Amino acid sequence: MRSRRLTRRGFCAGIAASGIAVARPARAAGPELLSTEVTELQLAPEGYGPTQAWTYDGQLPGPVLRQPQGSRLVRRLENRLPVPTSIHWHGIRIDNAMDGVAGLTQDPVPPGGQFDYAFDLPDAGTYWYHAHTNSSEQVTRGLAGALIVDEATPPDIDRDEVLLLSDWLLDPETGAFQEPFDHPMLRSHGGRFGNLIGTNGRFNFSSEVRRHERIRLRLINGATARIFGLRLDGLTGWTVGLDGMPLLQPEQVTSELVLAPAQRIDLIVDVTAGVGETAALLRIDDDESGRPQALFPVVGASTATRRPAPSALPPNPGMELPNLTGARLLDMPMAGGAMGGLRSARFEGADLGFRDLVQRGQFWSLAGQVGMAERPFASLSRGETVRMKITNDTAFPHAMHLHGMHFREVRQDGGFGPMRDTVLSLPDQPLDIAFTADNPGKWLFHCHMLNHAASGMTTWIEVA
Repeated sequence: MRSRRLTRRGFCAGIAASGIAVARPARAAGPELLSTEVTELQLAPEGYGPTQAWTYDGQLPGPVLRQPQGSRLVRRLENRLPVPTSIHWHGIRIDNAMDGVAGLTQDPVPPGGQFDYAFDLPDAGTYWYHAHTNSSEQVTRGLAGALIVDEATPPDIDRDEVLLLSDWLLDPETGAFQEPFDHPMLRSHGGRFGNLIGTNGRFNFSSEVRRHERIRLRLINGATARIFGLRLDGLTGWTVGLDGMPLLQPEQVTSELVLAPAQRIDLIVDVTAGVGETAALLRIDDDESGRPQALFPVVGASTATRRPAPSALPPNPGMELPNLTGARLLDMPMAGGAMGGLRSARFEGADLGFRDLVQRGQFWSLAGQVGMAERPFASLSRGETVRMKITNDTAFPHAMHLHGMHFREVRQDGGFGPMRDTVLSLPDQPLDIAFTADNPGKWLFHCHMLNHAASGMTTWIEVA
């Protein structure tokens, strides 16, 4: 039977399950496999065309990988895609050779090839993994999943929910991913925004809860451009961690939560909605009342009374505040994009005007450089303290991600913000970040609006 025609209105309002169970082949002895493969999924509402996604182990998102802090993760990537790929383990302070950046830390894994990832997990918290070969297309097609590292002493909660938020830009006529993935409009403006938005690959994500139940919500923004504004409804919550790193003290959620691409927020929430009601994580778009991002129907009561506020999570190692005395000062101006006024920049060893850059599909620069250069943006000594000023001279926000290390924002009063690996830079709002270069290797610094990274906003530093 032919699928019904899918209108844009019906498409955007549609609710559907995201996955199809896939039989797994028997595995030979050796490292546990994590395969990339082409999988047909029903992302659009039932009765409409399926989507051919690229997945880990046939799932979208990929399987939640969960291990205790201090353990060693070992996975053999088996590439069953028709193109090369690699895996970046986002936020983990990892051995450089395992960082998964094709062309910098490893060769891409060809179709039919394998690569063994093996590294220690020094930090507890919420992390994720995703493709890092042509990531603006491969992450969009579905190559992303959660990586959870559990504390030795878990918090006092009743359950743990991992929520990977994302969106997909699909052809409303067919349900297929809308192409091309490198359209100049996507690259030069805000990036690729989906016309369907979901949680854990589903547009009707719902998880039953009980009144007064205490839940850890691990929020991951797996979208390639969308900044999520989120609000709790029927839930009282505290932020206990950002980008995997615990806060010194839990902070009660009293306003909108902002989650830029690649960022994570760990919440501990109490269900305050009544039995028979529905609590929710709401997405604040143009409608200030909010649209459901995740629903939590309250089906009963867990205890008669609420508990006191939660305690802080145990700190991870190496969370000391940096000493800025004698810090290495770096300047990172960002330029380009539509309405950005970029006149020229250096690309592939030559100084090019903006028109020549556009002809090469390049629209953005970091510190006057478009894309990767042969020499690093900065060569740092191990243990050196760095203070980097980021100036956003563009018309768009950028989620700037540092591989291999976490940093803190240096506030105007001289204090420090929480440790993060991704910071949201807004136009005409300079910010300073500081970190200790304590992890040797070649590390990317790039925009996690992945179309921006693919068209100029990627550089690297070296720690030796």
